[in-house]
Amino acid sequence: MTSDIISSKELHKVDPVFGQLSFDNHEQIVFCNDKDTGLKAIIGIHNTVLGPALGGTRMWNYNNEWEALNDVLRLSRGMTFKSAITGLNLGGGKAVIIGDAKTQKTPELMKKFGEFVHSLSGNYITAEDVGMTTADMDLVREVTPYVTGISESKGGAGNPSPITAYGVFMGMKAAAKFKYGSDILEDKSVFVQGIGHVGEALVEHLVNEGAKVTITDINQERLEAVKSKYDVSIYRGDDIYSEEMDIYAPCALGATVNDDTISKLKAQVIAGAANNQLAIEDKHSKQLQERGIVYAPDFLINAGGIINVYAELENYDKQEIIRKTENIFNTTEEILVRAKANNVTTNVAALDMAKERIATRKREQSK
Repeated sequence: MTSDIISSKELHKVDPVFGQLSFDNHEQIVFCNDKDTGLKAIIGIHNTVLGPALGGTRMWNYNNEWEALNDVLRLSRGMTFKSAITGLNLGGGKAVIIGDAKTQKTPELMKKFGEFVHSLSGNYITAEDVGMTTADMDLVREVTPYVTGISESKGGAGNPSPITAYGVFMGMKAAAKFKYGSDILEDKSVFVQGIGHVGEALVEHLVNEGAKVTITDINQERLEAVKSKYDVSIYRGDDIYSEEMDIYAPCALGATVNDDTISKLKAQVIAGAANNQLAIEDKHSKQLQERGIVYAPDFLINAGGIINVYAELENYDKQEIIRKTENIFNTTEEILVRAKANNVTTNVAALDMAKERIATRKREQSK
């Protein structure tokens, strides 16, 4: 995936949509605006070769509209490859709502957003992401059937965060096996950056396996709560990337693996839940490869959430959700072995596998 981040100061020099590096042949971009509710949203549909575009809605207080557009384009493209590499018959899409989820999100705003989703006639199916809850998806469901991740009481698969975390855990174990010769994480030092719903669930898996877990987050109150619940350490320094650790697990926002951090990293494995962890994919994945750091591609190992919500579309049960999520271990192993054999980065190996599946389906459709 192309993930060069263009600042708002630079964007005015290029075409604002088609000229963005992150545009990458998106099929459709929808700008949604409603004066009465204050809704300002963007829906990105990257590719629907494998099926309708499915991806969560993120509500974030972006610095500007260019930043929001770049984010939705990067995220929707990532969903294309996430579904493809996981074997799901889905395309890639994503939505962002510009605003503070704590102060600006209302039931009326969510329903209005649902109306925009409905206007796409199923070409895009939404779900929960940062700043969203299962209850928000229930509100969207009141105005459109094109939403997943609704409450179990309403026939949905519920909160996808625990399954997302389990998939990351599986991918981390596979990466550890590749690097250290064993997938047992007992006594491994793991730094989890970001302890939202997914991060906390990952902490629980790690603690249960006996890993030495250190957590960090901008929310100090949440840090103390998770520390008390799982008896883990809080990182109180100011440069996590320079710390001694075995595994770095970025579980907050993306682009934390960048020009400033790579040279500092002492971790031998990177495996986390955040999307778009590499600020510039080609460049930074290559630098990780040169340093011998095993990177488990984020769009592969954080696919548990989409597996969970896909169950609502395909009507399979929890047991099948777990089976598909556990298969992330096998796919991660395959990617790491393929990357080494072909002397390419793990990111390239994962993208190639995803693109192969999309190309195969496209050939089938053209016959």
